[in-house]
Amino acid sequence: MFARINSLGVYALNGFSVSVEADISGGLPQFTIVGLPDSAVREATDRVRSALKNLSFVWPVSRITVNLAPGDIRKTGPVYDLPVLLAILAASGQLPVPGPEDAFIGDLSLDGGVRSVTGVLPMALAAVQQGVRRLFVPAENAAEAAAAGALCVYPVHTALDAVRHLTGEAPIEPAQPAAFAPGGPRDAPDFADVRGQLEARRAMEIAAAGGHNILLIGAPGTGKSMLAKRLPGILPPLSRTEAVETTKVYSVAGMLPRGSGLVSHRPFRAPHHSVSAAGLVGGGSTPRPGEVSLAHNGVLFLDELPEFHRDALEILRQPLEDGTVTVSRVAGSASFPSSIMLAAAMNPCPCGYFGHPTRACSCTPYAIERYLQRVSGPLLDRIDLHVEVAPVEYADLAGDSSGESSAAILRRVLAARAVQDTRYKGTGVTCNARLPSAMLRRVCRLAPDADRVLRGAFERMGLSARAYDRVLKVSRTIADLAGSERIEAEHVREAVQYRNLDRKYWYTA
Repeated sequence: MFARINSLGVYALNGFSVSVEADISGGLPQFTIVGLPDSAVREATDRVRSALKNLSFVWPVSRITVNLAPGDIRKTGPVYDLPVLLAILAASGQLPVPGPEDAFIGDLSLDGGVRSVTGVLPMALAAVQQGVRRLFVPAENAAEAAAAGALCVYPVHTALDAVRHLTGEAPIEPAQPAAFAPGGPRDAPDFADVRGQLEARRAMEIAAAGGHNILLIGAPGTGKSMLAKRLPGILPPLSRTEAVETTKVYSVAGMLPRGSGLVSHRPFRAPHHSVSAAGLVGGGSTPRPGEVSLAHNGVLFLDELPEFHRDALEILRQPLEDGTVTVSRVAGSASFPSSIMLAAAMNPCPCGYFGHPTRACSCTPYAIERYLQRVSGPLLDRIDLHVEVAPVEYADLAGDSSGESSAAILRRVLAARAVQDTRYKGTGVTCNARLPSAMLRRVCRLAPDADRVLRGAFERMGLSARAYDRVLKVSRTIADLAGSERIEAEHVREAVQYRNLDRKYWYTA
């Protein structure tokens, strides 16, 4: 007796179709799972047997062979427990064979309960592409699966629920997809709490308006971390496409809250400086996304930048440039998205007071140079805005007036982003920072005075070709904030000043 049931799997962020085939034949009682399963899949033999017996079904006293096809793709996790149980019931004649438009995923407990699994959204999207119309998932994953659309999702609490639905005894009410409602970051701190720091606040506004990377350099206590943590509060809301991309990453990583649908807030990730290179960009025998992918469509904040391991920082070069991370392993390679805004903060020296107006630095010149050289030139070249955060004046701290609110800044950012949305409509470009070189000259038209200013800065500062492109992109953002179609000289001057600090601190010879 033979039965075939549809299921799904996931590798990296891509779902794929899996056919669960069960064959019951004569011979000594034996239960075997083949099809390149990992240890979690092989352990399904015990879970399925216990669940089936505890649900009062008859366990076939025969040779049972379950094949997970295709056999050349490794199957991971307990996601196949439910389809394996249903395939055995169908092969033994205790259940009608489900149709080809039905698919099943779920982790079984020993009493037949169905637990949540990871990677449901990528699998649901793959199901839609494969022509599946009805998807049975753990109840806790129903909202996530329903976000795929074009699919009837049935939430399953126990395997018995699925059996009763298939026999027509107790149909399951399908889950209704929740309306997508993008919002700002939860409990986002407000820029109104920041006293003084007008130059740094301006730089944060430019970064948010164009999606630019930013580095804050200053003494301890000047508000670098405070500024960075308020950056998500002035970013535009997620679009639905961005929300789907972000939710896929969190679903595969197992970090999506139970019962939730699409992620509606831009991520903000702030890993500790002890994070490894694999923890930052992802990896593992079965590749999983790292911090740079968990920050996709949001902000990756690296506080105390020179304290990070050198190999972890250098591995960020390619993700910052390409917006994607590729992890290669013997079994294959996996790609994860990494379209992020990098916000970094650092002290100018080990003691933190090099260049401070009132406190003396206790570091030797060699210690300062060694500390700064932990951040390489190629990485600095990929950061658009270098901002010096000066100590806060007493009058700003003691005064009664608060700073400008995040809501007021957000209005200007949204206006600038609206200009960019119109300009890049149909090109796939989302903001000025993502502008490809092929479009740069057409989009960033310079006034004659602006061209002379940029030419002088390029020759005087010895800018690289990459730095030149990034100055142009920042200038374009500043012009968008000013409502100017053409980039004027004052826009270029402001953009160039954000490339001066690497000369001040790193290249002092």
